[in-house]
Amino acid sequence: MSETLQKKTPYRIKIYYGYVISTIFALVVPFIQINGNQLFLLSFDKKQLHLLGVVFDMQELYMMPFLLMLMFIGIFAVTAVGGRAWCGWACPQTIFRVIYRDLIEGKLLGLRRIKNKQKEPDWSKPENASKRMIGMTIWFLLAILAASDFMWFFIPPADFFSYLQHPADHSVMIGFIIGVALFLVYDVIFLKEDFCIYICPYSRVQSVLYDDDTYQAIYSTSRGGHIYNENKEKVVFKQKDVPEGGECTACQSCVTVCPTHIDIRKGMQLECINCLECVDACTTVMGKLGKESLVQWSNTHEIEHGIKTKFFRKRTIMFGVALIAIVGMLFVMGGKKEYMLLNVNKTTKLYSIKDHGKRVVNNYVLLFQNTQRKDYTYHLEVVGKYKGKIQIHRFSPFKLAHGKLSKKVIQLSTTERLIDTNKKDTPLTVMLHAYASENPKKISVLRKAVFIYPRADKLK
Repeated sequence: MSETLQKKTPYRIKIYYGYVISTIFALVVPFIQINGNQLFLLSFDKKQLHLLGVVFDMQELYMMPFLLMLMFIGIFAVTAVGGRAWCGWACPQTIFRVIYRDLIEGKLLGLRRIKNKQKEPDWSKPENASKRMIGMTIWFLLAILAASDFMWFFIPPADFFSYLQHPADHSVMIGFIIGVALFLVYDVIFLKEDFCIYICPYSRVQSVLYDDDTYQAIYSTSRGGHIYNENKEKVVFKQKDVPEGGECTACQSCVTVCPTHIDIRKGMQLECINCLECVDACTTVMGKLGKESLVQWSNTHEIEHGIKTKFFRKRTIMFGVALIAIVGMLFVMGGKKEYMLLNVNKTTKLYSIKDHGKRVVNNYVLLFQNTQRKDYTYHLEVVGKYKGKIQIHRFSPFKLAHGKLSKKVIQLSTTERLIDTNKKDTPLTVMLHAYASENPKKISVLRKAVFIYPRADKLK
């Protein structure tokens, strides 16, 4: 049994696989294109959102609140089920710290042991100080890559590398990258896990999202014994803090391996990032004794009461319904996407009366934008209630190159008696239909225009 227990794959290795997948995902996604559009891109420069290869322009950014809700509620749902699984398995802060602390300082430079994260190297030694400078240099280069990768979600890689060839013209972008990289150096090397403990707001909301079925790193007091009392004050025992009748050996392995410097035996603590290092440490020690680990990735119901975990419970069902509703709204909103932009603005003059009081004229400024990757010819017509009653003047079909804008000043006029009242001028809603003759079904928009019709005593 002891041999079987020790052969179990450590969570640390499994989490490393998660880090690799997350890193590859973050690096690859900016380079994926569908029909010439990015898989995901939020471009402030072009005022566009690319989502799954579909481009949404500025006036369609009503999608953003739904994406933010999907992200936050998704993280809350994961927390309700798996605790701070995001922090331990996919958070960039955790990944960066593991790369610097365990890989660079631990494996490459030999400054620290992975199994003891409490002990800091003696930086007063010249050898350690020089190694630290090497480690900081390596991390700064990686931070530049991380900052660049972050920018690729806002600037397409093709444009990004083109901008790098003319750094003087893109000083803001260069400054932003350097600024982010310097922050990552300070954060990962000097701030360390204090970011998770004192700055990250996620740790403050976790206790609200947890229940007795939430998976987390949890110490079994029924087997190991109570190391701390109800006030989380350490209990002093006769034999090296070993609880009477408990299985805990007080080896402190679960404590020394913790990156946030906590003792998991105290119970749930907001500093715990669910990295499960304590689970692996206890598994190794107890496995040599032929016993199961006293610290497990489990939940209160299973550890303390032996009750099977309920994945489908009120909280998770509510989160599931909310996520399904948000995804549904995203699809509905996405189905209303427009493939051209048209802004209709009325001029300051309400109207003019011409032809000796027989014709009413309203002026408008129209802004067309071709958001597609091909050139299109645009047409404009009045539809709906006033079709045939109100005519368009000073507009002819025109061709617009892809990505270009064009401003048109047009007139809407009528010689028909639309309203017969002497009380006041009347605003009428006229529906304008703009479309591309090359693809009228897809590239087509409707816009409302306010047409001011004068009172009857002003007309003949």
